[in-house]
Amino acid sequence: MPIEKNQVVLFHYIVRDERGNEVENSRGGEPNAYLHGHGGIIRGLEEALEGREAGDTFSVTVSPDKAYGARRPDAIQRVPVKHLIGAKRWKPGMVAQVQTEHGRRHVVVAKVGLKFADVDTNHPMAGKTLTFDIEIIEVRAAEAEEIAHGHVHGPGGHHH
Repeated sequence: MPIEKNQVVLFHYIVRDERGNEVENSRGGEPNAYLHGHGGIIRGLEEALEGREAGDTFSVTVSPDKAYGARRPDAIQRVPVKHLIGAKRWKPGMVAQVQTEHGRRHVVVAKVGLKFADVDTNHPMAGKTLTFDIEIIEVRAAEAEEIAHGHVHGPGGHHH
């Protein structure tokens, strides 16, 4: 079954940066699950998966414009240290989460003071060309409820 809109895709991946350094690897856990055609993964990866089938393995390099976008130099914000989620003590370069009106968002700590921290709100992989090694595990038709909600339910997906 070739991957097309409104299908659930489960895949394992390894992602590397421009220097070949491994950034993420799903092999230690459940495969990633997403609903194809609903923007649940970066655009360049979704485009590369279109038309492929379970059992396919391939590599694809994705430029920043189809991944996490260009880095914005004006994306530094000052937030109270107490709003940073993920550690007790913060140092520059650490990745934190902050709660926004759109849900939790990853930020990179740029500078830490006693009560406030300057954080870079660019995605940690913004501005990077990424190479993905993909193994497609399963492709199935999405259930009506998954299509209505715009995401996968069950293992590897969203749980209500």
